[in-house]
Amino acid sequence: MALNPQYEAIGKGFVQQYYALFDDPLQRPNLVNMYNIELSFMTFEGVQLQGSVKIMEKLNALSFQKINRIITAIDSQPMFDGGVLINVLGRLQADEDPPHAFSQVFVLKPLGNSFFVQHDIFRLGIHDTA
Repeated sequence: MALNPQYEAIGKGFVQQYYALFDDPLQRPNLVNMYNIELSFMTFEGVQLQGSVKIMEKLNALSFQKINRIITAIDSQPMFDGGVLINVLGRLQADEDPPHAFSQVFVLKPLGNSFFVQHDIFRLGIHDTA
C-alpha cells in the first residue's frame, strides 16, 4: 500500500466527526463504530485499554454532561500502509471544571474503503508542580 495523498483532509474530517460524537452524550455511544473489536488500543490518562468493548466502557463511564472544546491544531501525516497519523492539540472544559489543555493522538488504519482507530492516546495538559 502507498501513502494516502488525502491524509490532511482525512485527518481534519475525522477529528471533526470524532469530537462531534464524543462531545454529545447522546451520540457518544456511536463512537463504537470507529474502533475495532480487537485491534484498537486506547491510552486514556495513562490507562491502557484494548478493543472496542473496553474502550467504550471507559468512554461511557465519563461523568461529565457538557463539554466545550477548542481545537488549536490538527497535524496529520500519511503512513506507509495507507493509514493516517493525527495529532490534536486543544483546550476543553467539562461541565463547570476549569479549562485544560489537552493532546490526543490517533492512528487511523485502512479497512476496505474506510478507516478504524487503531491507536488513540488522550492526555490532559495538567502539570504537577509539587
